[in-house]
Formats: sequence, structure tokens, C-alpha cells
Amino acid sequence: MKVLIIDDDNRNIFALKTALKSRGVEAMGCLNPLEGLGLLDRGIEFDVVLLDMMMPEFDGFQFLDHILSSSGVSYPPVISVTAKAMKGDRERCLLAGAGGYVSKPVDIDVLLAEIRSVISKK
Repeated sequence: MKVLIIDDDNRNIFALKTALKSRGVEAMGCLNPLEGLGLLDRGIEFDVVLLDMMMPEFDGFQFLDHILSSSGVSYPPVISVTAKAMKGDRERCLLAGAGGYVSKPVDIDVLLAEIRSVISKK
């Protein structure tokens, strides 16, 4: 399994990559959604994208809007990974096009279950 992590905090990327690697999952990280789109548009294949929703300049909602409105391009499913865990946030992320939702701090077992669930739906 190969995962793309998009988060504007290098510490979050490092923590997720380390936790996923310990479970046998390959992960690559980038610090903003535009960099992530560049990787995807160059044809680098990922099974799923873990997307921080609250980032400056180009946030997770804009990323979801972009990939959902791109015709003729197939993008991997996206799981929102966010510290924004207020009532209604999960629904807002799913309505925006995310295939799954996990709140921070991330429980790696919950995340892996969400990844398996989202991948099985594609």
C-alpha cells in the first residue's frame, strides 16, 4: 500500500510516515496541496491520500474541489485528517468529497481501518 500525506506541518508528516512504516505501509509526504497535485498529475500512483484540511493559501477543501472537478483524471480516494473535530466537521469533509475522515491526534489503528475501508470502496 502506498499513501500520500499532504500536511503543512512537517512534524505531522514525520509522525504519520513513521507510524505507517511500522505497519508496513509506504508513505510519501508533501507540505501543501499544490505539491501533492503535482505528484498525482505526474502519474505517481498512490492508493490513498491523507489530507490535512486546514492549510494556508490552498486548503483541503480546495484540493477536494479541484480533484473532483477534474474530468478525465483519476485520483486516489482521500481521507481527511484534521484537528478540526467539531460537531459537523466530519460531515462537511465527506460532503466536500473525502472518502473518509480521521481526527487528530491520529490513532494509527483507526487510521488503518479507515484506509482499508476507503480503498475497498474504490
